[in-house]
Amino acid sequence: MNYRQALGRSGEDIAASAYERDGYRVVARNFRCRQGEIDVIARRGRTLVFCEVKTRRTDFFGDPSEAVTPVKQARLRRLAAVWLSQHPGPRMDLRFDVVSIIEDRRGTRVRRLEDAF
Repeated sequence: MNYRQALGRSGEDIAASAYERDGYRVVARNFRCRQGEIDVIARRGRTLVFCEVKTRRTDFFGDPSEAVTPVKQARLRRLAAVWLSQHPGPRMDLRFDVVSIIEDRRGTRVRRLEDAF
């Protein structure tokens, strides 16, 4: 695993733990299919959350969440449709979150943007 992969994995671990602390059950991590990957899928009650995690070592180039462009948002919606088709179940309220993580010398800063798009 290279440095970027390790940083990304660390961010996904932090995000999944934050959801669990807030009463969510993580139902999938790193769901992959031909079209791409969803970092975290979590559920609480009737809400199913598809989460993109962006982790950086600095905010020099802005907040990591700014990397979730409209193109990436559309891809995540398509990926969510694929996941839902493979995991049929009761009707759920869907939400798309972005978790922005900066791990630098000042510590780890986590910001969850609920219903980001």
